[in-house]
Amino acid sequence: MSMLAGATLLAGALFGTATPAAAESADVPAEFGSDWHDPLTAAPPVTRPHSRSCQVTLAEAQFRDFTPYRGAYAPPEGCGDRWSKVVLRLDGKVKGRQFDRLGYVHVGGVEILRTSTPEPSPEGIAWSVEKDITRYSDTFRRRQDVEMLIGNVVDDTYTGVIDVKVTLTFYTGAPAATPDRVLTVGTGTDATLTTPRNSERIVAEVYATGSGGGCEEYWYLTVPDAAPYSCKASGGPYREVQISVDGQLAGIAAPFPTVWTGGWSNPFLWYVVPGPRAFDIQPITYDLTPFAGILNDGRPHRVEVSVVGVPAGQTGWSTPVNVLVWQDAQKAHVGGGLTVHQAGAPVNSPVYTPGSEHRLRTEGAHRLTVAGYVDTSHGRVTTTVTRSLAHTSTHRWTDGESVDGLDAVWTDDESVTVDGAGPARTTRTHRTYTMKGTTTLGADDRLRTVLTLGDRAAVTETRGGRRTGWSRLDDTYTGDAAYTVNVPRDQRHAVGTTHERYRLYGSRGCYDRALTTVQGVLTEDRSGC
Repeated sequence: MSMLAGATLLAGALFGTATPAAAESADVPAEFGSDWHDPLTAAPPVTRPHSRSCQVTLAEAQFRDFTPYRGAYAPPEGCGDRWSKVVLRLDGKVKGRQFDRLGYVHVGGVEILRTSTPEPSPEGIAWSVEKDITRYSDTFRRRQDVEMLIGNVVDDTYTGVIDVKVTLTFYTGAPAATPDRVLTVGTGTDATLTTPRNSERIVAEVYATGSGGGCEEYWYLTVPDAAPYSCKASGGPYREVQISVDGQLAGIAAPFPTVWTGGWSNPFLWYVVPGPRAFDIQPITYDLTPFAGILNDGRPHRVEVSVVGVPAGQTGWSTPVNVLVWQDAQKAHVGGGLTVHQAGAPVNSPVYTPGSEHRLRTEGAHRLTVAGYVDTSHGRVTTTVTRSLAHTSTHRWTDGESVDGLDAVWTDDESVTVDGAGPARTTRTHRTYTMKGTTTLGADDRLRTVLTLGDRAAVTETRGGRRTGWSRLDDTYTGDAAYTVNVPRDQRHAVGTTHERYRLYGSRGCYDRALTTVQGVLTEDRSGC
């Protein structure tokens, strides 16, 4: 995803040498005014082929309430039905006063984008989101229903109408290797999946978000019932997104601690540069291939997602599921079986210590290994998936929560080995998410938030024990903002400095971009390796 409004990079920036983009030349004001730079992120733009393209408008709507936009999609004319790349672009604008809002785009029931919105200036802002959605090509080969929603409230106080346009651009050329089928899973009693009987690889995507305005929007700050804090959860802040097949645990993952653009009680942190992933919410992926032998019997199977740690009966998480399927064109039925299922005992240990500064120390962990085989037209293939999660955090706060701080780390280690039809191939991914910050409310009603967020991943690919590829991602955001609360907007005297640096490097090259803003003015936009 790249959010490009207000700044541009040369097309060669991704995995190449980029020319530094010019920063704002305007003087930095002493405090925030009534307008600021359009939102942007340091994430790389989507690379595009130099080939003929066709564009389709998927949705064009103004969101004032919780009424979805509904329309129809038809495949593009003149670009065939096998594409080298498919790119989604959302262009939005809003002005006035508004909260951050969560949204989605569905095509044929398949979720192709989950996003949130920036908070506007009185004079208005514009922003864009781009996403590579080539993997959903199967969905786009047929006419489909379209549904989009950015739930919103417009009244005398919250005046911002969210105006968006979503387009898809299809590029010709050598067709990309994509899943043969893209399926969906319902909810409740309809949470079933029927895969083609010749499926040889199955991957589930879960767009998991804690939101809705309740405490699950800030799940990483929740505390056990015995602790005196405004957000409660009996097990504390440990969360884990699980997927099951016919009641059997099939995958575990750590959710990313997304901070929306009003988060940590301080919208001045996010007016220009949002936190990592806020505009393009990435799905959690689970390799379900070890269960293919079970799923390929032609009957519906229950596939359910649950979030560990959410208090019973409490809402606040959305977990739509897409299922990507690769088929064996040479066989009508691919049989197989599940051979290993080792689910370690989950650990969740929140320890509360009272005092003038209350403290909650939490440690959590879980490990799962599953393995299974499929008998394909090119021989037996065994897939082994091991995933290990760990979480540590220290939450400290004072009575009345005038000081509220968190220092947290999440790790999600995954190994997928595919053995058969040649040397074994292994992909190891080590994900690390970090959050360290403090909000302080002084006796003068001056609220200050200092916050650092980290999204990191290290990926190594091997074949026959030899490394064939690798990459390292480090997306780090830092912010420091203050304003006076309980006063009209023009008396807040808000100030804030934010910085994001996004680095991605590895066997394919490198990308490096840094942004800095002061009082809403872009003072640095530097890129290059």
